[in-house]
This record gives sequence, C-alpha cells and structure tokens, in this order.
Amino acid sequence: MMKKFSFLLLGLLALSCSPRYYKKSKNPKKITQRSTQSKHTQKNTSKVEKNHKNDDEEEYLVATSAVEVTPAVIRQYIETYKDISMVEMQRYKIPASITLAQAILESGSGQGRLARYGNNHFGIKCHLGWEGKTISHDDDEKGECFRRYKHPNESFEDHSIFIANRSRYAFLFELAPDDYKGWAYGLKKAGYATDPKYPQKLISLIHKYQLHQYDEEVLGIKKDKKQSPNSKAKYYIVKSGDTLYKISREQNVSIERIVQLNNLTNNNIQAGQQLLLE
Repeated sequence: MMKKFSFLLLGLLALSCSPRYYKKSKNPKKITQRSTQSKHTQKNTSKVEKNHKNDDEEEYLVATSAVEVTPAVIRQYIETYKDISMVEMQRYKIPASITLAQAILESGSGQGRLARYGNNHFGIKCHLGWEGKTISHDDDEKGECFRRYKHPNESFEDHSIFIANRSRYAFLFELAPDDYKGWAYGLKKAGYATDPKYPQKLISLIHKYQLHQYDEEVLGIKKDKKQSPNSKAKYYIVKSGDTLYKISREQNVSIERIVQLNNLTNNNIQAGQQLLLE
C-alpha cells in the first residue's frame, strides 16, 4: 500500500513539472502593444505628409508696404494699371514691366496705406522742392513726409519723372528697352531700394505674371508705326474708358505725337475731348 502511495506521489510531482504548463510564459499583451504602436506611427506619418502637401497651395506676396496680397489681387492690379505703365514706357522709356513690378511690390498691389489714402503707389517721399499735397507715414522714421496725388495715374507719371530726371539713374536709359533684368539690378545699384533681394523680387514678379509682354507690345507698336506712318484720322473724340495708350494703338499714332499735337501736360483725358492726331 505504501509503495502504491509513493508511486502516486511521484507521478503527481512529475505532472506538475510538465513543459505544457510553461506555455503561459508567452505574453499576448506585448504583441498587441507592438501592433498598436505601429499603427500610431503610421497615422502620424500620414498627417505630416498631408500637411506638407498643403504648404504651397496658395502663394502670398509680402510687399514692402507690409501687407499680404493674393495672386488674384495682383492680377486685378495688373489689369487696372498695365495701360498707364505702357503709356509711361512710350513717354519716358522705362520698361512697363519694371514699372508694374515696382508698383506691385511698393504698394502691395494697391492695398498699402500710402496707395489707399495718398494714391502713392511707389512710396515716393516729399523730398526738397515738392509743393504738392502730402501724407505722413511711418517708414525709416515715424511720421515721414510722402507725396499725395489726386489720382493713381499721377503717381505713375511722377515715378517716371522721378527716375528720368535724376542723374544717378541715367545709365539705365542706355540699356535695351526690353532689358528688364538690367533695369532691376540697375535700380538697386543706383540706390532706389535697400533690400538686397529687390532685383530678384522684381524679376520674379515679371516672370510669374508675364509682365514683359507689355514691353513687347509697346515695342511692337513702334514697329507697326514705321510700316504705316500715315493715319487717315485727323481728329479723335475721346470716349468713356479711353486712355492715351488705347487711342495710340487704335489710331496708329505714337503717344508722344498725340501729346505734342495737343499740348498735353499729363496723361489725363476726358470723355468728349477732341484730340488732334495728324
């Protein structure tokens, strides 16, 4: 009897040491943890990629007038002022592309304070001898004196006169009429702006919005004029919406000739006005 009991006891001890009871040493929670962590990492990565994709959806221009404008605003500004820029190119030989790019940058496409309240689209200060109206604006110093105009077109014309009548810009007029890159770097060299990247900003605007097409259009008009120098029209009655540039193009007469024949002192014309063309 004791022998049987001893064998039974040994059997129970052997059973308790069996390897099948060590299967519980595997940790299912640890495996689940790795799987969850992997999903979490993948989710974060997707979020980063999504955010990165949206970085360049819309481009904003930070202008020298400290305002932000969208491409849509810039295009509308170009449409509004491209004609006066081409007029100024014909009269003063400054590339229309340069005039437009400077106006976009300096005025924030017309959204800057000087442009909105002073019709000053180029940030031209009063300087000695200015007898027109003024507007105060904080620039390098607080409350500096800037020129104020009745109409934006006066600002464009004054910008042309400002550059054409100063000796430090004289070398620019020796460049080819469509050399907007030379003008961009030349303006910086002459001290028009202190921003070291000013030329690159102008050129970037000209390329992005194809402003050089207006230079080519003005130069093309001059070629057409040589081919057909005689215009049948002798007088022209100004209609609403007309500009000197538009009349020049339609009647095949240079702006300089129209200005000379009619003794015009500026680019402003009115509906109903009679212009001598020949």
